Amino acid sequence: MKCPYCSSLDSRVVNSRPGGDGASIRRRRECLNCARRFTTYERAQLEPLMVVKRSGEREAFNPDKLLRGLALASEKRPVDAAALRAFAYGFEDEVQIGEIPTEEIGRRAMTFLRPLDDVAYIRFASVYREFDSLERFIEEIQGLKEGGAQADKGTEPDHEAP
Repeated sequence: MKCPYCSSLDSRVVNSRPGGDGASIRRRRECLNCARRFTTYERAQLEPLMVVKRSGEREAFNPDKLLRGLALASEKRPVDAAALRAFAYGFEDEVQIGEIPTEEIGRRAMTFLRPLDDVAYIRFASVYREFDSLERFIEEIQGLKEGGAQADKGTEPDHEAP
């Protein structure tokens, strides 16, 4: 396993135990080069979840991409990074289908972010729904204030992406 700190390929397993979901194994490793410790997760991969993009192109689901989007929306906000990680890496296990459109991933991510932090939710929504005006931001914020009427309806962008 490659060390995330020094990129050395030499590491040893210090501790192994079942992951929190029971479907993975959590391994604590120590790099033999720099002596730093890191955690890896091992899980059986049956059939990869395929993401159907707006263009119709298909690609394998990558939890790191989802985590990057969630982390960017939550930057400098009081959102637990472990919760973001758990959502992104547990997403594939939660979805019991072979393909999922990007729109559904976005909807589920917004549903996840909403109770955690309004600002992170609005940031994510602004990219996901492709806000193109100040009025769209105001509409979304009004929806949050009113208990979610606007925030829960109309999850598709108002215009077609280029």
